[in-house]
Amino acid sequence: MLENRSALVELDRVTKRYGPVTVLDEVSLTLAEHTTTCLIGASGSGKSTLLRCVNGLETIDGGSIRFAGERISGFGVDLDEVRRHVGIVFQSYNLFPHMTVLENVMLAPCTVLRLARGAARERAERLLHRVGLADRAGHYPDRLSGGQQQRVAIARALALEPRVILLDEITSALDPELVGEVLALIGELAAEGMTMVLATHEMAFAREVADTVCFLDGGRIHEQGPPEQLFGAPRQERTRTFLSRVRAGGPAAPAP
Repeated sequence: MLENRSALVELDRVTKRYGPVTVLDEVSLTLAEHTTTCLIGASGSGKSTLLRCVNGLETIDGGSIRFAGERISGFGVDLDEVRRHVGIVFQSYNLFPHMTVLENVMLAPCTVLRLARGAARERAERLLHRVGLADRAGHYPDRLSGGQQQRVAIARALALEPRVILLDEITSALDPELVGEVLALIGELAAEGMTMVLATHEMAFAREVADTVCFLDGGRIHEQGPPEQLFGAPRQERTRTFLSRVRAGGPAAPAP
């Protein structure tokens, strides 16, 4: 049960503005350890910004963010330390093209954790086996499919052994036939108890894998709950409008 799991990340009235535009409007959210939270909503609803704020890639203009009880937002925070525990994977793979797959995964353990190359190599090889790419260790990224590159990016994030991973629309740049292999890996990580937060447009996957689903619109969380409730019997009109548009195959525009 979720109530028996400790809070790992806590957002308290988090606000983010770009000039006159408020992108996150007093968002409060508690992420329990060993759970998967899916953020859904139209483009521009604040999903990606929320993830970037948790990882410290964006500063916040109000409120606070805590990780394992410690403040990780505002002045004086060691962001390098934050990112050792809070990994992030983007829709663009951001692999280094001049490095092999193995070298890409080894890099952070060597440079951030100061692991010896032998230990970093062993960890990287284990992770590549875990994501089904042990036979691609010596290849360069341009030799891989998009789905394979995204799995390498996930392995790279796991190489720091974070306590939570943020996944920002990681299937959006993939051809449809490659989406399944990435989602299968995420499903396996969820089943193993990895704490994850996904911004996603894959509604069927969110319904299957999430412990909690949050619907964002206009920088606010308008509704959150277990997937069977939010997808099956949404309480808010905005949620119902968004889901009906998605099911109809129309554009996921912000609800009026």
